[in-house]
Amino acid sequence: MTRKPIFAANWKMNKGPLETEDFADNFLSKIQQQTFPADIVIAPPFVSLAKAAEKFGNVSAVALAAQNCSEHNSGAYTGEVSAMMLKEFYLHYVILGHSERRAIYGETDEVINAKMLKARESNLRPIFCIGETLEEREGGKLEEVLRRQVTVGMKDLTERDLLDTVIAYEPVWAIGTGVTASAKQAQEAHAFVRSLVAEQFGADSAAKIRIQYGGSVKPANAEELMACPDIDGALIGGAALEPQSFLDIIVNGTK
Repeated sequence: MTRKPIFAANWKMNKGPLETEDFADNFLSKIQQQTFPADIVIAPPFVSLAKAAEKFGNVSAVALAAQNCSEHNSGAYTGEVSAMMLKEFYLHYVILGHSERRAIYGETDEVINAKMLKARESNLRPIFCIGETLEEREGGKLEEVLRRQVTVGMKDLTERDLLDTVIAYEPVWAIGTGVTASAKQAQEAHAFVRSLVAEQFGADSAAKIRIQYGGSVKPANAEELMACPDIDGALIGGAALEPQSFLDIIVNGTK
């Protein structure tokens, strides 16, 4: 099964509209006349989505994502943004379940599942983040944690929903730390996640779903990680804040 890699830049709380415009102009100038055997996604903060849509909206090579959405359609939820609202920004994807949302804002697997379902109702494609902490890995709970996150987080998705979902495996201990899971560690975790999808949705669907790796991905390690048979791209944080660095990851990861 040949799965098209997907490289997504998660800018987190970085780059307002002016910096987004500068990034877009720089990045677009670099990718002109180039084609890549991969999907490219950029996820700015909410305040920069309008500018990103203005700059990338008509660029077929780049899709946009939001970094989160509410589990509600509308109502008295100050500070929240619904999937239905996000759809108006010409978005294709939304990042859900990121470890920072889980750890800092207390999002549970059940809340993340509710967000997944709302995203699909609005035809947004979830980039569904899962991953264990260092304590959980060292305590032998890696498989238990991933099984819970996948089983609960993807509950009630249809087969069509599944095929429009990207899973991002991000070991929490490797996010923003400079420490990267070895290619062997990453491949083993990805293969296990794919087996969980097979249990829940069947082998055929598991073979089709794309599973990204996230956690201190950079140009120097992209080629080795992306060569693993169950790794289908990357969710990139800090290294995607500079246009050339992000482009280098894509180029190296698709060799």
